[in-house]
Amino acid sequence: MTARIYQPARNAMQSGQAKTKDWILEHSPESARDIDPLMGWTSSTDMQQQIRIRFANKAAAIAYAEAQGLAYAVTEPHKRQALVRQGGYGENFAANRRTIWTH
Repeated sequence: MTARIYQPARNAMQSGQAKTKDWILEHSPESARDIDPLMGWTSSTDMQQQIRIRFANKAAAIAYAEAQGLAYAVTEPHKRQALVRQGGYGENFAANRRTIWTH
């Protein structure tokens, strides 16, 4: 069984960076999920899929995986580029604005 160590991406519906600082270790599925013929629910007998362990840094996650004897794969995060304007949003309403403000 292989564990995946990664840093989660930010929520697409928010601009904040909450819950993106920690590193997560989660197990890859050992078996495919089954569909219950009566109810149509998706189920699995693999209990490791439900476990997500959070770590403060990547080194702690790797140390835990090695201590437990888990094979692991580390996925490096793609950091987004900061898009900060020189004056920021407040520049739109500055008293010393040189151009005419229009909608």
